[in-house]
Amino acid sequence: MPTPSHLKNPLYFDFRAARRVPESHAWPGLHDHPVVDGGGAPGTPDAVPVVDLRDPGAAVAARVARAAEQWGAFLLTGHGVPAELLARVEDRIACMFALPAADKMRAVRGPGDACGYGSPPISSFFSKCMWSEGYTFSPAALRGDLRKLWPKAGDDYASFCDVMEEFHKEMRVLADKLLELFLRALGLTSEQVAAVEEERRIGETMTATMHLNWYPRCPDPRRALGLIAHTDSGFFTFVLQSLVPGLQLFRHGPDRWVAVPAVPGAFVVNVGDLFHILTNGRFHSVYHRAVVNRDLDRISLGYFLGPPPHAKVAPLREAVPPGRTPAYRAVTWPEYMGVRKKAFTTGASALKMVAAAESDDADAAVHQPLVLSS
Repeated sequence: MPTPSHLKNPLYFDFRAARRVPESHAWPGLHDHPVVDGGGAPGTPDAVPVVDLRDPGAAVAARVARAAEQWGAFLLTGHGVPAELLARVEDRIACMFALPAADKMRAVRGPGDACGYGSPPISSFFSKCMWSEGYTFSPAALRGDLRKLWPKAGDDYASFCDVMEEFHKEMRVLADKLLELFLRALGLTSEQVAAVEEERRIGETMTATMHLNWYPRCPDPRRALGLIAHTDSGFFTFVLQSLVPGLQLFRHGPDRWVAVPAVPGAFVVNVGDLFHILTNGRFHSVYHRAVVNRDLDRISLGYFLGPPPHAKVAPLREAVPPGRTPAYRAVTWPEYMGVRKKAFTTGASALKMVAAAESDDADAAVHQPLVLSS
């Protein structure tokens, strides 16, 4: 049965009642590459990098640089967002997805809509359905948008909105800190960081979107997929995940999936495609997916940062080696999403499609294929 975002007259797929994985949700090619544990000792080849913001500034910048260059992702600890707030966020998400189907379907995301309930927006590019439910909203329009779920408001509505607004406030401050840290990781001095912000106003104009995910337990997780392999399109993403592992990062040499450990209180930070462009490919976007579990539900929250729709994103001068030309042409986020749509349907690389025609650097700067399973 199709998931809500695939239908004009949506039907609800009851994951709880499923005793098997129907063909509509069975994905081929999920096991073409091995899965390895990313929770090994620090410094081992498959150990997901950890960045602790409590460490000295120069050391943190160096760790961010290595992680962004070699992985495009890292675990972030010592970030200062209270653990009890993260627990309340997870609890509110679980309560939201536990609402009756009829309540959730009131908020179903329609064709072309960016916000609402349903499958991940990229699901429309694939014939198979994902083993998950999601809800996307803009923190700036939170209270109005959530009235779709709770039309009469009430205590649950107020509690959900209060917690998400508190979380957004903390995350926006953290996003500004991480943006500055990324720029320092590129080798910029304090004066250069200030000059970049003065010219580009990246931090001042950065927008946030929140996507909530529920991955129900699955009777046959080897046939199902919670979230198709992809890169994020924006600047960077904070991922808050429950203590049920499921996020996997793709790595080359040899090709393999690395299972990200579920570290209490840590965020996973993913570099997105537009940040890949902004840094001229030095910090590369990461190809990732989410798998499901036979016995346990999993919850995650993606806090996505990106530019405003009208802003052109082009490589920073400071990120382009002397004597070289930028690897990518300037694009707006909507323009890039159009390119991604074309790439999804043709199997091409969206980043290669926005490479500067005269540049020799773009091929070397693209580290991941577009689709490994379809």
